[in-house]
Amino acid sequence: MTACALDVRNITRRFATTTAVNDVSFEVCTGELLALVGASGSGKTTTLRIVAGYEPADSGVVMLNERDITRLPPQRRNFGMVFQHYALFPHLSVEDNVGFGLEARGVSRRDRRTRARNALAAVGLDGAGPRPIQSLSGGEQQRVALARALVIEPPVLLLDEPLSNLDPQLRQSTRDELRAMLRRQRVTALFVTHDQEDAFAIADRVALLSRGRLLQIGSPEELYDTPSCRTVAEFVGRATLIPAIERGEDTAAIIVGGVERVVRVVRPDGVRGPLLAVLRPEALGFVPSGWADAWPGVVHSRRFAGSSYHYRVRLDGGLEVEVALGERSADEGDRVAVRVVREPIPVVATGNGD
Repeated sequence: MTACALDVRNITRRFATTTAVNDVSFEVCTGELLALVGASGSGKTTTLRIVAGYEPADSGVVMLNERDITRLPPQRRNFGMVFQHYALFPHLSVEDNVGFGLEARGVSRRDRRTRARNALAAVGLDGAGPRPIQSLSGGEQQRVALARALVIEPPVLLLDEPLSNLDPQLRQSTRDELRAMLRRQRVTALFVTHDQEDAFAIADRVALLSRGRLLQIGSPEELYDTPSCRTVAEFVGRATLIPAIERGEDTAAIIVGGVERVVRVVRPDGVRGPLLAVLRPEALGFVPSGWADAWPGVVHSRRFAGSSYHYRVRLDGGLEVEVALGERSADEGDRVAVRVVREPIPVVATGNGD
């Protein structure tokens, strides 16, 4: 069994009448990348600040390698931190920025230079030490911030929205590089993001928070394919949620415009009706008109997404669904028939679950 590097147990944090973090528990295994995801105000940043020691917990425990660090100040926790705005020093060179934390720890200048250069090489900036910070691109500055955090050899790396300041194209390439670098260095990392694409691209597991509560933790595939509740289903990916009628342990009927389609379903443990079927775009397809269990409708809009076409279809009766196909199959205004083409379909309870 992989050892647990970071163990957060039942932490709660209140501000006046607001509970920002409500009885949250999770573990980060050695070498694992765990993402805390949620909308603004979900409690993810407060949770990270409690772990880092910048925010006290009203209750609960933070354990690092089986040692209670709940009351330790940040400087004694020895975490590496990568902040949203990187917090680099503009008057220092790249190498001196990376070695700053080592200087504060009393490391000799000679050893600082060697370790800083090794850290820069590890993040793909070999030879960039003498350059001024202002000469670097946003992606390069992000890597300097990462090197500065890694050079102190922290037991856990904490990242707070590390990609939010990058433009979309640079963001995609940087997150791929970030995961590769963390994997290569076998770093244990906990990072916060509001962007599920960033979380899914980087993390081994994702923890989704809403209104201070941890709703579900698991692999990206688990959150997408088997959401624990309605809030998770709506936050992760794209989906249309439609009432479903239980037909058995693993089947349910979806009725749209008087047309019934019985499908195999997967549900969270213990959940019974009333249910909502979570229809992902790739679970739907177009079929020839006249199929007994297909839903007729009109293509409302079409969007080309590079590897796929996404259609918004207004079904007879007014409900809209999204259909994702690998080829162009219809145009705006076309009459189509929509059918579930991939099963099982996730179902969740009608309540929010948070």
